[in-house]
Amino acid sequence: MKITEIEKGIHYVGVNDRCKYKFEGLWPLPYGVSYNAYLITDEKNVLVDTVDAAYTDRLLDNITEIIGNGTLDYLVINHMEPDHSASIQFIRQKYPQITIVGNAKTLEMVNGYYGIDSNTRCVKNGESLAIGKRNLTFYLTPMVHWPETMMTYCEADKVLFSGDAFGCFGTLDGGITDEQLNTEKYWGEMVRYYSNIVGKYGPAVQTALKKLACLEMRTICSTHGPIWKNKISKVIDIYDRLSRYEAEEGVVIAYGSMYGHTEQMAEEIARELAANGIQEIVLHNVSHDDPSYILQSIFRYRGLIIGSPTYSNKLFPAVESLTHMISTRDIKHRTFAYFGSYTWAGAAVKHLASFAESMKWDTVPCCVEMKQGITPDIKEQCRALAREMAARLKKQ
Repeated sequence: MKITEIEKGIHYVGVNDRCKYKFEGLWPLPYGVSYNAYLITDEKNVLVDTVDAAYTDRLLDNITEIIGNGTLDYLVINHMEPDHSASIQFIRQKYPQITIVGNAKTLEMVNGYYGIDSNTRCVKNGESLAIGKRNLTFYLTPMVHWPETMMTYCEADKVLFSGDAFGCFGTLDGGITDEQLNTEKYWGEMVRYYSNIVGKYGPAVQTALKKLACLEMRTICSTHGPIWKNKISKVIDIYDRLSRYEAEEGVVIAYGSMYGHTEQMAEEIARELAANGIQEIVLHNVSHDDPSYILQSIFRYRGLIIGSPTYSNKLFPAVESLTHMISTRDIKHRTFAYFGSYTWAGAAVKHLASFAESMKWDTVPCCVEMKQGITPDIKEQCRALAREMAARLKKQ
């Protein structure tokens, strides 16, 4: 069996992207990213998802290596985001007889993106497609994380083609399954992928998990990252916890600082947190750390403390951007505290208070506002804030 054959008759035909600097033009890719597509060979040959347009030639080569001059009968589209669908038009050019399978929202997007509205098959939730010895059953999972997303289940092999769900950043370097790879680098990248790409849609993920609970899954084939076999329970547990906004005991301190004064406050808070038994403390300077890593930390830990200097009567721009990202993802169940600084007119603390109210979190009441330089009194206020944060986390 070739290393790219997942089960007999189910083949990996995806590609690796080690050139893209930022995913969606936003999120850094230090380990690259894979675009996973799959080919099922049966009485009918079925391609499940495609790849980014830049790699169409490799996808076609991979397909030809398996079926030679044979034909493709169906293209199943689980997700229409262009990193998975941009090769559709080229697949149709090479295999003009292929039937494109998707739900109503998918087929609307196929027409909108690629002008294709012929030889398509619209499927509903729970509907099946016979391809020979196998039946493929389709489960609609809207808003995980687009409205058209669905998953495809092959009962004969107990394989779930899950679209972006259960995916992560990182190329597949040699092997493709978790049996063939050292998976350590993928766990943090899975949390970062979820936090930034899927994070807003926790309730939809929970609905999808309930819908899939009755399925026996021997293999999960996502559109990004490894094919999961041995570590399926861990992968599902990560998505379950993140989509319930469940977090570990620990504190993220995200701060902006122009000249180091606000940073002094952050350091004082961090030391007092440690003195009060909080071991997991992550400090993020928002001017230095990419927001994707800050959001990853916020999804991981229950405590969040944000600090900002006043900047043109508003929050420091990178702090303001971070609060917008947090609000967009509607992150729940966090314990929050905040602090700020100013020179002649304070506004940062006022804006952070409004942010806290909008998020409806458990908020520590003892915020700290510093005018100009740090003093013994401000240091003690920072320590008091840290003590209260630690006490609340320890009670949870």
